[in-house]
Parts: sequence; structure tokens; C-alpha cells
Amino acid sequence: MSTPFPFAAVVGQDDLRLALLLNAVSPAVGGVLVRGEKGTAKSTAVRALSALMPGVDVVSGCRFSCDPDSPDPDCPDGPHAPGAFASRPARMVELPVGASEDRLVGALDIERALAEGVKAFEPGLLADAHRGILYVDEVNLLHDHLVDLLLDAAAMGASYVEREGVSVRHAARFLLVGTMNPEEGELRPQLLDRFGLTVEVAASREPDQRVEVVRRRLAYDDDPAGFAARWADEESAVRARIAAARQLLPSVRLGDGALRQIAATCAAFEVDGMRADIVMARTATALAAWAGRTEVLAEDVRQAALLALPHRRRRNPFDAPGLDEDKLDETLEEFGGQDGQGEDGDDDPDPGPGGGPGGQPEPDDAPQGDGDAARPEAGEGGEPQPSGSGAGEQQPARAAEPFRTKVLSVPGLGEGAAGRRSRARTEHGRTTGARRPQGALTKLHLAATVQAAAPHQRARGRSGPGLVVRRDDLRQASREGREGNLVLFVVDASGSMAARQRMSAVKGAVLSLLLDAYQRRDKVGLVTFRGSAADVALPPTSSVDAAAVRLESLPTGGRTPLAAGLLKAHEVLRVERLRDPARRALVVVVTDGRATGGPEPVALASRAARLFAAEGTASVVVDCESGPVRLGLAGQLAGELGGTAVTLDELRADSIAGLVKDVQGSRRAA
Repeated sequence: MSTPFPFAAVVGQDDLRLALLLNAVSPAVGGVLVRGEKGTAKSTAVRALSALMPGVDVVSGCRFSCDPDSPDPDCPDGPHAPGAFASRPARMVELPVGASEDRLVGALDIERALAEGVKAFEPGLLADAHRGILYVDEVNLLHDHLVDLLLDAAAMGASYVEREGVSVRHAARFLLVGTMNPEEGELRPQLLDRFGLTVEVAASREPDQRVEVVRRRLAYDDDPAGFAARWADEESAVRARIAAARQLLPSVRLGDGALRQIAATCAAFEVDGMRADIVMARTATALAAWAGRTEVLAEDVRQAALLALPHRRRRNPFDAPGLDEDKLDETLEEFGGQDGQGEDGDDDPDPGPGGGPGGQPEPDDAPQGDGDAARPEAGEGGEPQPSGSGAGEQQPARAAEPFRTKVLSVPGLGEGAAGRRSRARTEHGRTTGARRPQGALTKLHLAATVQAAAPHQRARGRSGPGLVVRRDDLRQASREGREGNLVLFVVDASGSMAARQRMSAVKGAVLSLLLDAYQRRDKVGLVTFRGSAADVALPPTSSVDAAAVRLESLPTGGRTPLAAGLLKAHEVLRVERLRDPARRALVVVVTDGRATGGPEPVALASRAARLFAAEGTASVVVDCESGPVRLGLAGQLAGELGGTAVTLDELRADSIAGLVKDVQGSRRAA
């Protein structure tokens, strides 16, 4: 087994280390979600924590790690006779992003269950993690139904496996830790709320601290065992402090004054539900125990708020996480001074080993502007000359208020990743038929299985009431649900779009569609074109908030290289098909349809559009043309793409619900 990096040797990241230690002291806090840019020691700190967890006593031979002092009465390996037990270190179990449902919760042998009535159960990762740590790296990339199962088990302390009337239950209490890079996509707010604490991490901008990080990492890579030995005393001190805090935890008093501060803080920041209050109470209690106190103070409540509330205040993916600390201090002061609360002269609690001050680091991941983009050409005939510091370019317009859009769906039946946009064959959804399983059986179609086995009962020598079932009789249920798509936005940022009110409306429409993509679990990409070229402002990603940031800073001006924008989008789709061939694309072109950049711009744009039609790519053109005289160029472009055009006003209307289906219908009619 490789030697883990010592927890005490992690440089900086005070909030991250404190959140992990509080969960080690009190698993009832509910786990921690670590958000941050790549290369910030997220995984290193989580893996290092396992070496600090106290060991556990387990019933000998029990696959579910039952406590010999209080074994689970419903344990599938039970009942357990008193006596033999073994001691072992607490486990840290990693859940891979590509894990199946059976790997997570365990699998029943359906063949034996049907033929013999035997509950032959193979435990999954939830059973392995019982009384230890369950670590999910890239939790935001985990399929939603797996996240739901994971968080349900964490909340209930048990895992349930049910298949065709056969059910198994076992205890599953663990410290849940998830890490994620927000640039790769967000978790749904409902799932964010299920994590007790969240911390934002970012690499230090202090040269001395960065030097120390590199120095320690190089020393560890050269001699892991020797490096760990040099930190053994510090590790032992932290391990002892965790054990002492666990013993002290039941004696910690959470007075009415602290409870009032907790309730007032949650109300002041308008968090939904009551989970935040409960998590804050448990976190403040753990903080007091970690500090060696039996009384919860105002400083504990303040630190608990900074760890438990920021992620619960996000209403949509475009809201920046964080907490107004001035408002927090005002609330605590207004409702403080009761029930033995201490003075607030010291805002920073004693962090101790692995602890840290309350302030959360701000991630330095804001995308850089288009400072090096080619300057747009002089204004074109018939178009207004934009004002601004650059020739033919004006400052970015702010997006109008987003609105609710109807569903844009890709026609046909896909097989992409689970989502909420287009029809697809999926593992979850309504049953539409049965087929022979390809590989392991995951969803049994009971009626079809019985029907396949029934004609062979006499030949198989059936003599009793049980059905003689063989593997060839098993049938997999075919299910239809919804998939997520790649929604690729191709946005015209030329001078013809440069009127500020007009561009504001365009950005508001795209922002609305981005919100819809977030809710439907799509990947999104952003291609822009202006001047003489097109740029991939955002490669396909699950992070719609990154797309919103790029959109907000999008400058306008110059000619309209429509062909370049379409060709760039075509190239993006070609590459993405190689990476993710099952995910179908929906192209949303936002333009007034004019083509003025480059030689023969209209003819070249027409040829580029027909590439999409030839490949059957679903597309919609959002027509941004305004004014009393309309040329209808966007409608012509939609026809060449094989799609449909819709105006900005119509984007809000019910008629958009079937746009892409209408596109497919018109294509067939043609």
C-alpha cells in the first residue's frame, strides 16, 4: 500500500482542513463538498484524512462491518452471535465517476432469487464504506440517479436494494466527501443542500507559500515513507485531538442564545428549509469540541455559518457562492450576548492543528477578456458605426433579465447520457419492452423472463412449485427516458448586432437558454463570430455558469463572418463526436442572418449551412433582426440548415416547444 501524504503537511487550505476535521469529530455534520480549481490539493487532503480516523472494531467475518457492541439486527450476514471481533483501520472507499448502480449499492442474483428464493447479495461500495469515509472525486460528473442514491443512504444511514419484490437492507453510515471543479459543471441546488459543509479552495497567490508547497511535494515524491516519518509526531497530535474531541462532543452544550443566533442567521440569509439550521447547530457543537470547550460560543456559530451556508444560498448556477461577512457579523451581534455567549473581540477561533480562520478564499478563476482578439474592420454599409475605445468595437452590453423558455429537443430516439431534454433509451424511465441482456443484467423484465422460461419447464424436469430459470431466459427491460444533449450556441457579435439594447436582449435570450440547459443537464458550448474570424469562446463543457461569464464579457463590432462561425461550429461538433459519440447535438444560431465578412460571404455561408443539413444536425436560428424593414435572412439561413427560425419575441411563446420536431417534419416533407 502506498504511503499517503500526511494531513498535517498540507500547506494552507485552512477551511478545507477544518471542514474535514469537523466531520471526523462529528460525522452527523453531514459530510463536505470541496469546490475549487484543479491542482489545489483537494484529493490529497481527503486521502490524507483516512490515516487520522480512529480504528473500528467489527464483527469477524461480517461483510458489512457491524459493530460488535451493537450489531445491525437487519444485517444480511446476521444474526451475529456475541464474541469474536476484529480491529482494523477505518476505510476510505473511492466511488469512480463511471460506477454502475450495482457497484454502488450492491447486486442481487436475480436468477437464484427467482429459482430458489434465495437472497444472494453481493455488497457494494456503500457497504464497504460503512463506518469509514466514502470519497467521490468529480462528484458533479456523477450521474444524477447515483448521486440521489448516495445522498439518500448518507441521510438515512442505510442502503436499500430492491428488485422485483426482493429487497435487502444494510447499515451505511459514513463520512461523505465530494470534490469538484466548478468549471466542469455544477450540482443541482437540491443535491448541494444535502452536503453538510462546503468549502471553496484556490491556489495561494503568495510566492512563499507556493514555494513551500512545491518543496514538500518534491520531498514526498522522493521518499514517501521518510517524509511521512518526519511528520509522524504532528499526525499523532491531530489523531489524538480528534479522539479527544469525539469523547468531549456529547458534553458540549448548545445554549438557547447560540440557537437563536443560528436561527437568525439562516433567516437573514434566506436559506431554504431547515437543514441549514440543523447543520449549523451540529457544526458549531463540533467546533466547540474541537477547541476543547463544553460551551458553544458566538465564534463557533460564525465559523459554522461560513462553512454551512454559502452553497445553500445559490438559486441558480449563475449566482456566485459566498457569504456577506459584514451582514453575518451584524446578525450575530444583534442576536448575541445571551445565554453565556462570549465576547466577540476575537473573530478568529483557535484553529489548532488543521484548523483555520473563517474567511473563505475567493477562487481566482474568472476568465480573461478578449484583449488579444483581432480588431474588427470598419463598419459595413447600412450598419450603425458603434462607439467605443476600439475601431468598430464597443464595450460589452449587459444581459437582459432571463426568462423561462420552452423545451428545444432533438428529434428521434437517442442513447446519450441521462438528462432531461430529448427522448432516449436509458437505464431509468418507463418500460417500453424487453430484450436479451448484453453483458450484466441490470433491470429485469419479469414478465418477459417468465414467458421465456415457461415453455421449457417440462423439459427441464420441473417437479416443485419453483420456476426453473436459466440465464438464457433472463430478459433486460428496455426503458425510455430523457437524455442530455450538447447545446452549441453560435452567436453573432458583429456590428449589425452592436446596438446596446438589441445586444442586451440577445444576451438575455441566450442566458435564458443556458439556464434551461443547466436544468436539463446538457453540455454547452459557445462559438462567437465578428470582424474577420470566429472563436470558440467556450469548448463544450457541463459548466453553464462558465458560458454565462463568457457571454457577459462578449464585445461586439466589425463585419459579419457568418460562414466562419458556422464552419467553426461544424469543427467543434466533429471533434466532440469523437469524444462523446452518443451525445446528440442541438445547434442554436443567434444572428440576424447577414453575411458580410470575407470573399463571397453569402455563398460561402450557404455552403457552410448545408453541411449541417446533410448530417441531420438539429438546429434553430434565433432571428435577431429588428426594425420596420426585415430582410428575412435568418429564415433563409434556417432553411439551409434544415432547421427553423424564431424571433426573440417568439422565444418566450408556446410555439417554440416543437420547433426542432417541426424541423425534422419539414425535412421529411421536403
